[in-house]
Amino acid sequence: MVTLKETGRFISRYKYWVTLGIFLLVIGVLDENSLIQRFAHKREISKLNAEIEFYRKQYEEDSKMLKEITSNKEALEKVAREKYLMKKENEDIFIFEEDLK
Repeated sequence: MVTLKETGRFISRYKYWVTLGIFLLVIGVLDENSLIQRFAHKREISKLNAEIEFYRKQYEEDSKMLKEITSNKEALEKVAREKYLMKKENEDIFIFEEDLK
């Protein structure tokens, strides 16, 4: 069994290595801003940046669609027919399940 004296001698003999080990343990694992947390935050930031890019592209497409709808009556009718399944009088619409997907 290791006694307190032996532990003290070990620490005094390898004080720099023990200090370095404790420092790496605190920085790498125990600290609030540890390396593990930094990698997790970096992964989350990249995921959020990808989501931002997705919504930016969707916004640009929707802006183009809105501009086209407000300036062109035929485009408005096309969107109403395709997206909202609207129809003219005396007209029948057939919906196929494959087309909705």
